[in-house]
Amino acid sequence: MSNGLILFVGIIFLLWLGRSIFIPLLVATFMWYLINAISAYYRKVFPFNKTRDGRYPIPTRIFDWTSGILAAATIGGAIYLFITQIRPMSEELIAALPAMQSKILTLGEYLSAKIGVKFDASLIPNISKVAPNVGISAASIATTIGMIIVYMLFMFVEQSTFNRKFASMFPNKRQSKKMRYIISSIDTNMKKYLFVKTFISAVTGVLSYIWLRSLGLEFAGVWAFIVFITSYIPTIGAIVACSLPILYSLINAPTLQQPILIAAGLIALQIIFGNILEPKLTGKTLNLSTLAILINLVFWGMLWGIAGMFFSVPLLVATFIITAQFDSTRWIAVLLSADGKIPDKKEE
Repeated sequence: MSNGLILFVGIIFLLWLGRSIFIPLLVATFMWYLINAISAYYRKVFPFNKTRDGRYPIPTRIFDWTSGILAAATIGGAIYLFITQIRPMSEELIAALPAMQSKILTLGEYLSAKIGVKFDASLIPNISKVAPNVGISAASIATTIGMIIVYMLFMFVEQSTFNRKFASMFPNKRQSKKMRYIISSIDTNMKKYLFVKTFISAVTGVLSYIWLRSLGLEFAGVWAFIVFITSYIPTIGAIVACSLPILYSLINAPTLQQPILIAAGLIALQIIFGNILEPKLTGKTLNLSTLAILINLVFWGMLWGIAGMFFSVPLLVATFIITAQFDSTRWIAVLLSADGKIPDKKEE
């Protein structure tokens, strides 16, 4: 027991100590996986699909390269759309932060006078320093992106050797079948989760944009993009997605009508899509305890920050599937499950 505890603490310390290496590697793995998933989808809908005898009407290598290029172009197009559409709004928002800081202080003093509580301006974070901090971290961000690209390139280069390496790692046929079953289960559940999550997040983001734009809120595109991105973070993401545009409206709107309508609309969208539709669509796939998701979110958030929060659910899904396949760890899968039902164990 003590040896196991020491090993667990050692692994946690290693993950924290090597976060500058593990986080880019995890992001690169995610992007590599995402491109392959999109590529697999394109291969299904590609007009030159397999014939009845299992062959392609064009060379297999060309078929695979074409689908891979289309998948990479899809990701690149999404990034380009972000840069051309969201970035200008983000720059305008950053430029407006000093004025927002002044309004926050004025609002604090006004509320303090009304309530009769002493107002301490030093307790309010200085949001006007966001721009300099972004500039300072630009170099580190560029370095991280460079590491991610390098990792991805090597993954694609060595992708063709994965099967041979896997066969060498597990020469025993029973063990090989079991490990392939685990990997296949993780792959299937991850694709379902990412598809449903991305679809729900995109719909929520688009509807949020339409609602905020109709109410005349500035930087509606930025707020909608934040709604889309933070939707991948359980619980805390919804709070951030709603609170930022509400706070901005509260500071800048002359009356309370706009903040109230914004709050009502955004909260309603989060409840409908995040609390009602999404659990119904992903419930059969994940079957994870809400408490386990929350604890997992806090754990990875403390370990790897925002990046850990983004990947907390996929990591939990993988842990849930893996622990369910071994007698010594099935109790962990039971604790992680929502109703005690866990995946059947693949017999060796």
